[in-house]
Amino acid sequence: MKYALVVLAMTMLTSLAAAQQWTDRVRGSWIAGPNDTNGNITLVGGDDVCEIAVADSENSAVKQAAVFLAGDIEKISGKRPRIVKEWRDDRPVIVFTTTGKTPAESYRIESNKKAVWCYGGDFRGTAFAAYTLAERLGVDPLYHWTGYEPEHHNPLTIKHVEFEAGPPTFRYRGMFHDDEDILPRPFENSGYPLRTGDVPNEWYAKYFETALRLRMNMVAPYTRVHRRYEVQKMASDWGLFYTSHHYDILLSNPYGIERYGLAKARGVSGAWDWINNRDGMLRYWRGGVEENKDLDCIWPVGMRGTDDTGYKFPPGTSDVEQAKAFRDAIEQQVAMTRQLVPKDKQPPLFHFTLYTEMLPKYQAGNLEVPDDVIIVWPDDNDGTMRGLPTKTDRWKHGVYYHLAYLGKQVKQNAHVVPPARIADQFRKIVDSGATRYMLVNVSELREFVMETRMLADVCWDAKTALAGDDPARRYVDWWCREYFSAAPTDAAAAYANYYKLFDSYEKQWFGSDALHNLLGGKKQIDGLDGRFKEMAAASKQIDHTLAKLRWPETQFFFEHVVLPTRFDQRPVEAAVALRDGDEAHAMETVEKLETEILRAERPPFEHWYRETWIRREPKQWNVHRPYEEMRMYFATNGKRFELTDPDAGRRRAPTTAASATSAPAAR
Repeated sequence: MKYALVVLAMTMLTSLAAAQQWTDRVRGSWIAGPNDTNGNITLVGGDDVCEIAVADSENSAVKQAAVFLAGDIEKISGKRPRIVKEWRDDRPVIVFTTTGKTPAESYRIESNKKAVWCYGGDFRGTAFAAYTLAERLGVDPLYHWTGYEPEHHNPLTIKHVEFEAGPPTFRYRGMFHDDEDILPRPFENSGYPLRTGDVPNEWYAKYFETALRLRMNMVAPYTRVHRRYEVQKMASDWGLFYTSHHYDILLSNPYGIERYGLAKARGVSGAWDWINNRDGMLRYWRGGVEENKDLDCIWPVGMRGTDDTGYKFPPGTSDVEQAKAFRDAIEQQVAMTRQLVPKDKQPPLFHFTLYTEMLPKYQAGNLEVPDDVIIVWPDDNDGTMRGLPTKTDRWKHGVYYHLAYLGKQVKQNAHVVPPARIADQFRKIVDSGATRYMLVNVSELREFVMETRMLADVCWDAKTALAGDDPARRYVDWWCREYFSAAPTDAAAAYANYYKLFDSYEKQWFGSDALHNLLGGKKQIDGLDGRFKEMAAASKQIDHTLAKLRWPETQFFFEHVVLPTRFDQRPVEAAVALRDGDEAHAMETVEKLETEILRAERPPFEHWYRETWIRREPKQWNVHRPYEEMRMYFATNGKRFELTDPDAGRRRAPTTAASATSAPAAR
């Protein structure tokens, strides 16, 4: 059958309507029920299985989406469709084709007779049609992290479908999975993950697949780990723009200048000095372009130090001179990249992130960049924007946003940027016109899937997502119906309590601080009894919800709501017991947290909350680890409670209660 028929069919479509965002059920909503009798198509019936048709000419991203969809149908029905170039008339078929007739990334899905047609305005749109179809047949886009498997259906019958989506509100949108300290790789002698070691490819595959299923089109792997071209190529081949952190200029990997011998390999010597070694810096940046020029990239531009620090000018360099140097460097970077990227590829895309020292320079009016560079505005690392464009100008604008963060706002083990803040801030972002680019820091993602999904939906259709008086509540209610269908109202109440308990990031370690101070001899802790009562009330709602849920809802609810609550609740309870003289109960309480952590460390998340180079010892970061401190306190009859050997925790077998309350270098 000729693919020209697909284009003809597309021109005959009537207007299609996408479902309302965060109101209707999504996962499994296209499975035909007993009352759906008009236009159904049985994709799998016993041993009879549909085919998935993808032409040779389709992009690798579409072919990969077809592979994922075939696997999804097998998970649902037990039967795997064949992927073919042309299909037969004697069986149902899912047809992928890219028409180029509609805006970039828009797509349509329509069923007709024996065929389900998935066509996109470009290859990414076609691929997104596949991922939408998979979710509507029952596959959770977040299944790697939630553990949800689709309901079994054989026969697998899809109801009549007419669906249209796009184009998205945010043109480029994706995840920065920063600080891969938890992911498996070799360890240094210190006991921390080897920062020059390899994270297995299967972990990158999980991140990239999740981004695609959420209809994101960009990804930024971590910058402080061994970087492999094959990982970057995987992202690009699957349809994701490969980009990076704001100090990774032109994807040149400054972290590897000495660690990986990249300076030597690129023939660069001398200091990182734009004034005295301009040619050396340009040669180093050129290496990043040469390595990645055949991939789909969004190139970071600017000038920073080689280890995520501000660029250091000689003393006495004026603001005007600094601005001229920045402008000169960026113009050279843009010109070089345009020259090196093959002419048959899309013209290069650039972003300049106003992070840390760059924001005040830009706001002061001392800094300009070439017209085709996207200006990226940062938040305060805690989900509130530090600045946004105040007028329309010749530049495109975007945002760099944090759900996870390392530094003062420790948000690595608990999601504490609430949906209400996201809704409020993204209304402002959209109103300001900063919708060209959105990169969100999600660390290792597992703890931040709820808000990541919200951001992905907002970035696709901000007008619909953010409509009404309280879009955040509408989202939470939808999330609870989607993931906790046995008790959605109770789950929503538990989430409401959770976000009240952690309405500011430092409340994550209130209990750890209280216990630490009591062990150190302090007699009273301000606010301890009030916090204890708040925790008790929230725990009551948690238990009420858990009693109604079914597996796997109980496990995911435990991981996403219960455990991050317990990280503070157990130390609070131990602190009250210790203050009241019940030392045995205090120790028993923090030991209980150890058991609760183990419950969350199911495969593939073994040792997820272990001590790592990011979760450091108290002597280094003044971070308190209640389990170890109490054990030391009792072992020495109250004479000593701090770890005296700063390397003790690194050499010890992992998982400690307070690894949830640690904090290191800002990212």
